[in-house]
Amino acid sequence: MKGSRMSGVVATEESQGMDTRAFKRSLNSSENYHRKGFGHEADVSDQMQSEYQSSLVQQIRANNFTIQRGAVTIRLAEAFGFCWGVERAVAMAYETRQHFPTERIWITNEIIHNPSVNQRLREMNVKFIGVIDGDKDFSGVDRGDVVILPAFGASVQEMQFLNERGCTIVDTTCPWVSKVWTTVEKHKKVDYTSIIHGKYNHEETVATSSFAGKYLIVLNMAEAEYVANYILNGGDRDEFMTKFDHAHSAGFDPDRDLDRVGIANQTTMLKGETEQLGKLFERTMMRKYGPDQLNQHFLSFNTICDATQERQDAMFELVEEKLDLMMVIGGYNSSNTTHLQEIAIERGIPSYHIDSADRIGPGNRIEHKPLKRDLEVAANWLPSGPVVVGITSGASTPDKIVEDVLEKIFALKATVTVAK
Repeated sequence: MKGSRMSGVVATEESQGMDTRAFKRSLNSSENYHRKGFGHEADVSDQMQSEYQSSLVQQIRANNFTIQRGAVTIRLAEAFGFCWGVERAVAMAYETRQHFPTERIWITNEIIHNPSVNQRLREMNVKFIGVIDGDKDFSGVDRGDVVILPAFGASVQEMQFLNERGCTIVDTTCPWVSKVWTTVEKHKKVDYTSIIHGKYNHEETVATSSFAGKYLIVLNMAEAEYVANYILNGGDRDEFMTKFDHAHSAGFDPDRDLDRVGIANQTTMLKGETEQLGKLFERTMMRKYGPDQLNQHFLSFNTICDATQERQDAMFELVEEKLDLMMVIGGYNSSNTTHLQEIAIERGIPSYHIDSADRIGPGNRIEHKPLKRDLEVAANWLPSGPVVVGITSGASTPDKIVEDVLEKIFALKATVTVAK
């Protein structure tokens, strides 16, 4: 996997030889490490309410998640938008700026996958670590600087570097992500290979794999089935290694390292797919080693995020209703938002993934991101006549952005010619 460029030195993301638990304990006891706020909760709460909350969305929630204006009926998913972990991370970033008004503040990644929230932090003079040729460039970070770790977490090597540099570290990592780190550390302790359901280049998975020992990252069921077949029947080792290039630990050997496996996941993946993947490997190890030996070859802990699960469950309920089209609002690099989009597409509902209201218009046009494709512009996307629009948003999307999208739809619909 890619490393992190730190003052011109590339540090690998592998950690087989590192006692990550001991490092975390040491870091947690450091006076320069903070996982809680700084006592400015009330001020920050007022600020975030002003910038991110929406009276219209609150009104729709109170009205059984439905609103009708003219020929438009909006049906909101019953769980959507900011989750607790995201809200906590943004609030801690705001508190950090208040608590350190003059210090240089950096963040190692986007705080969350929402362009407007990240832009707001830039306006507050929070600097984002740059990337050079795919590697993070930490060379500008000096001793005494304040560095925020985002909701997705940071690799253990990044934490180690920042700690040794003498930085003040503000860790906003979501506790659900930390739970997955604990899981892969359990796998490492008993010398199991962690099979991580996720995207190998997603910052959360990069962080998780840095806490693992031996690991293999699988994106979907097709890749999982390929691995399961290899476990049972063997295969072409070179083909395997090429297929999972960048998605395994250093020195990984599929002929040696797949005899004992544990399951972990990127918290924003589809819940149902993670569960299927776990059951597949459980069946695979049972077939190979027998039911009486299963516990010596397979480990599984529940690391599915509650908020991700709630939003996906709400989306599954929403798409069962009669909808003319579906609007999915969230950052284009947001994994949990993309999976919400997948649910609508699987139901055959015309679906538009946008990151802000600015994507709508002028005219009856919309710039949106189809699944696995680049941005496209669709004309006449909002049909004439009465229309029912389903709305959901990713866990990094403020309600204010949802409100802006709704107002744009209402305004546009008023200009669309009613069907004759």
